Amino acid sequence: MVHMASTPPGPFTVGFDLDMTLIDSRPGIHACYVALAERTGTYIDADLAITRLGPPLADELVHWFPADRIAETADLYRAMYPAIAITATPAMSGAREAIAAVRESGGRAIVVTAKYEPNAKLHLAHLGIEPDAVIGNLWAEQKAVALREHGASVYVGDHVGDVRGARTAGALSVAVPTGPCDAAELREAGADVVLDDLTHFPAWLAAHPG
Repeated sequence: MVHMASTPPGPFTVGFDLDMTLIDSRPGIHACYVALAERTGTYIDADLAITRLGPPLADELVHWFPADRIAETADLYRAMYPAIAITATPAMSGAREAIAAVRESGGRAIVVTAKYEPNAKLHLAHLGIEPDAVIGNLWAEQKAVALREHGASVYVGDHVGDVRGARTAGALSVAVPTGPCDAAELREAGADVVLDDLTHFPAWLAAHPG
């Protein structure tokens, strides 16, 4: 059942996913997995891991580590991440312009991501992208909590999990096939709009005021 969000008075709010929506996190995450494998002496296919970005870190680590090591390994990965992954990660094409388009239209732009929140903020600060709020550690339907709290009427993401989050929050789902899910998968999951990438977002927003 989809619960409609009640948008508070004031500017409209657009939520954005982070990995493979606003940032191309593949180079940094690849490097971090390679370093993690070396540090732990555990084989990790980093090339494979970066083809399925989106879900929480633990969902990937279970492919390489026993269950009783997941928590400590996740902590190690997150501690290593800033020194390895931040500078290696570029913005996606159109990311800055998409955030700017929301602001220029009188709205607020927030980032809602499954990524560990401190590292998400480091990425955005490094790239000079300044959303109004950053909320981390939320995946798929869990993202609806933050989207509702901030009164987001639109959520932009690259994964079917992002589509589910938007729909659960009663927000319009705008999807971009720049991550692991192609356009057909995103439409099948229920995306209301599928754009080729974020470079098309400002024009779409201008044509859909409010």
